[in-house]
Amino acid sequence: MKRNVLKVHPGDNVIVALTDLKAGEEITFDGKVFVLRSDVAAKHKFAERRFEAGDEIIMYGVLVGKAQTVIEEGEWINVFNVKHASADFTVGERTTSWQKPETSRFDGKTFMGYHRADGSVGTANYWIVLPMVFCENRNLDVMKGALVESLGYSGNERYHRQAEQLISLYKSGKSVEEILTTDVNPTADTDKNTRLFPNIDGVKFLSHDLGCGGTRQDAQALCGLLAGYITHPNVAGATVLSLGCQHAQYSMLQDEIEKRGGAKKPVYLFEQQEMGTEEALLGEAIKQTFAGLIEANKITRQPAPLSKLVIGLECGASDGFSGISANPAIGYTSDLLVALGGSVILAEFPELCGVEQEMSNRCVTEELATKFNQLMTIYNQRAEEAGSGFYMNPSPGNIKDGLITDAIKSAGAAKKAGTSPVTDVLDYPEKVTKPGLNLLCTPGNDVESTTAEVGSGANIVLFTTGLGTPTGNPVVPVIKLATNTRLFRKMPDIIDINTGTIIEGEETIEEAGERILNYVIGVASGEIEALSVKNGQEDFIPWKRGVSL
Repeated sequence: MKRNVLKVHPGDNVIVALTDLKAGEEITFDGKVFVLRSDVAAKHKFAERRFEAGDEIIMYGVLVGKAQTVIEEGEWINVFNVKHASADFTVGERTTSWQKPETSRFDGKTFMGYHRADGSVGTANYWIVLPMVFCENRNLDVMKGALVESLGYSGNERYHRQAEQLISLYKSGKSVEEILTTDVNPTADTDKNTRLFPNIDGVKFLSHDLGCGGTRQDAQALCGLLAGYITHPNVAGATVLSLGCQHAQYSMLQDEIEKRGGAKKPVYLFEQQEMGTEEALLGEAIKQTFAGLIEANKITRQPAPLSKLVIGLECGASDGFSGISANPAIGYTSDLLVALGGSVILAEFPELCGVEQEMSNRCVTEELATKFNQLMTIYNQRAEEAGSGFYMNPSPGNIKDGLITDAIKSAGAAKKAGTSPVTDVLDYPEKVTKPGLNLLCTPGNDVESTTAEVGSGANIVLFTTGLGTPTGNPVVPVIKLATNTRLFRKMPDIIDINTGTIIEGEETIEEAGERILNYVIGVASGEIEALSVKNGQEDFIPWKRGVSL
């Protein structure tokens, strides 16, 4: 049944508008009639009762703000009358019991994946080329130019063809006005059958701006992240370019690879200062990479249990529906996968502000709870020392669409984690080694966080969005979920799944969660192509450990 308002938690004292509401409109909810004192746009909230200045605002059952002024019953809750507030947190009692979801529909199901020597299973099969230091980015570009199109991996052909058509119009003497009014319809992308190596999904080039000039800790973290990508189950092998004199030494990378169980796959190193000429470096790198691709192409998809899935849980360009539709939906997907023996990763620590106590209590040991609390505290302290703080996390887009405090945003974001216990707490860029729910310390920045989740082992990422974002990853499918139907219809080229059906009363959270897991299985098996992959969205930004919200 379609509703126009919602109270998310019985303990809440604000009510969410599911549709645009007008001042003077009478809203009946839970047997009580509210007369709205102001317009309340969909995704925003209005006061369930009168608030005095300093009164607590409760949503999702937790403290999310305090009234700055008197707020009358039925009045719009906004940044002018509410300020951020969140509760203190400590290492409390363990609350790790949970109601496992019914999994009979998925028992015995498998996905078709790439089995690796270390026992992990990939959802794709890539070769990666990466630099130890930014000085080698130009050489990466040369290799990319030499290999990608030649091997049949050039993406977004339609735009190249569009440019060619525009050039043709210009050469034929058409005016600017004529060119702008000409219908240019480039044909579809090149068919995958043109690939020289059909079992390899692509050769990806992970350029970055780190490796030297920062602290040694920066170099160590970078090497840990790169080691995570080299040992990733979606990666068949790696080509590494090094200058030679940088902080991020190859020996440091090798140590990080060993921490993750060793590569157990081809990893080729080429050091420019040792090899001498650019021609010697690139010639040998291209030759060895090509030889590696021949071997990687022999690997084919084979059945694997769902317990081999590691799902990263991400949100970006969130709105006031994120914590009501898409986030709890993938939270149920998360619970399903955990119950089936798989792993999930919840990151974005600035977006756990206000729900620290719940997440801490869900840690299976006091040691893990202490680690989580310390990471949250230190991270926020560093942000405040830089003149910021978690309270400054919401973006203008978040605020416009109803996420007016960081605690409101965080309480909704945490719904991605479902209800299962926290089995491990990881500090960036540590690797997932335990099944169940893992908490990974990362920024709220979409790309930095997604990059980190993949580096920690996620072989699928579920990414919820209320406003729309094209974020992807070079080696892992990033599946986009719209929180509302309007966005799904507006951006069908970048959004894979619609959960606006929950807002409209057409589907329950549980039904959506099961639908999402079935979609994940299709993507993991190579039967469905995530739109981020189809569009060639390959965002890769390592976190230079510091203040990034």
